[in-house]
Amino acid sequence: MPNISSVIKAIQDIMRKDTGVDGDAQRLSQIVWMLFLKIFADKEVEAEIIDDNYKSPIAEKYRWQTWAKDDEGMTGDELIDFINNDLFPYLQNLENDADKRAFIIKNIFQDTYNYMKSGTLLRQVINKINEIDFNSSEDRHLFNDIYEQLLQSLQSAGNAGEYYTPRAVTQFIVDMVNPKINEKVLDPACGTGGFLACTIEHLKKQISTSAEAETLNTNICGIEKKPLPHQLCTTNMILHGIDTPINIRRDNTLSKPINNISPADRVDCIVTNPPFGGIEEEGIENNFPASFRTRETADLFLVYIMKMLKHQGRAGVVLPDGSLFGEGVKTRIKEELLKTCNLEVIVRLPNSVFKPYATVGTNLLFFKKGEPTQHIWFYEHKLPEGLKSYSKTNPIRNEEFDPIRKWWGNKVENEVAWKVSVEEIVNNNYNLDIKNPNNSEEKILESPQELIKKLRNNYEEINTLLDSIEAELRV
Repeated sequence: MPNISSVIKAIQDIMRKDTGVDGDAQRLSQIVWMLFLKIFADKEVEAEIIDDNYKSPIAEKYRWQTWAKDDEGMTGDELIDFINNDLFPYLQNLENDADKRAFIIKNIFQDTYNYMKSGTLLRQVINKINEIDFNSSEDRHLFNDIYEQLLQSLQSAGNAGEYYTPRAVTQFIVDMVNPKINEKVLDPACGTGGFLACTIEHLKKQISTSAEAETLNTNICGIEKKPLPHQLCTTNMILHGIDTPINIRRDNTLSKPINNISPADRVDCIVTNPPFGGIEEEGIENNFPASFRTRETADLFLVYIMKMLKHQGRAGVVLPDGSLFGEGVKTRIKEELLKTCNLEVIVRLPNSVFKPYATVGTNLLFFKKGEPTQHIWFYEHKLPEGLKSYSKTNPIRNEEFDPIRKWWGNKVENEVAWKVSVEEIVNNNYNLDIKNPNNSEEKILESPQELIKKLRNNYEEINTLLDSIEAELRV
């Protein structure tokens, strides 16, 4: 069994010698389309063993098993010519209305390119990928390691790091939302599919019949607007047993009028980390009611999530501090949230959870649609003792959430948990940025509103003092 980490590193080292691949983003894209075809090929081998009548959606000439499997097969100019002028045009125009897998393959390759120019180096990469057997349970399990390697590459590929959510955070959110086997689950900003992969593993524990297993194909839904994470997400779903992930769409979730969402579109659960700190393209805000119009991505996603949930639907969402204390449109969105949903818990995370991708303060919001909020529980997740901040080498760990899991079933106030009435929230202009009143270790930070008020008071006192001094000097 190969060492997955060393295989991926060897592939990246080979690609660095190729003059056509410029930087980490292209290198990553190149690896992803080849991994997808290898994984698809391995799944086909498995299908052919189970089903004697299995028919591939890909013509024999273009199957990975035909042109890539032989270590001494096509190479050099012949290989480059085949991929650029034969394979890619074929896959990008694959038509087979009777086979949903053909649609998925075509979708994957719509915006995919072969950047490598050396057929000899490309053959070396292919041979390395062939060392991995995705039908081996060990290798399939180790795909998580490949994933981690690829995700780490994202941080140096422009702003692509926005797709990554620590695995411990996705696991905790899915555990607390607790999707059931017959419920439809959506991540409207699914990136590489971390939340959905956790959801699948969560649901697999509930499966007792083949019919229930089949529901995963239709009940796991994701939307991602960028091609590279969409490819990774689709590949991830196939590896997690979703053979035809037709509900992983490439689209901009916010690009359609929100009022067009019908009851049939709504879902039972939403688990997501919508992009924040970004500004949507001009005109997107017009898809939302006038009182909620903004170009801040996280705010628009929160409005969308409220609309997409069924009655009694549940959500677990990552949001930045700015969404909690912001005013104007943000206030109106929070008012709508508290009126239409029961905002049950806000978990306040340390600033460094998303380091090195982002260092802003973040929060996990858990709410249920259909009844107004009466009170909100806050829980302050503190850094482990002795750790000053999280980092790539010291990320947040799943077991750190165990105290919150234990507390969740019997919520009581303590040094890290406190309850606030909705009346207090409303009287404070829907400010949800409420600091821990039980924090005895540190001086409690004041809210931005309190700081502004104090500065104004100080300014007035200084002016009064200066007027007094000036009057005395005149005398």
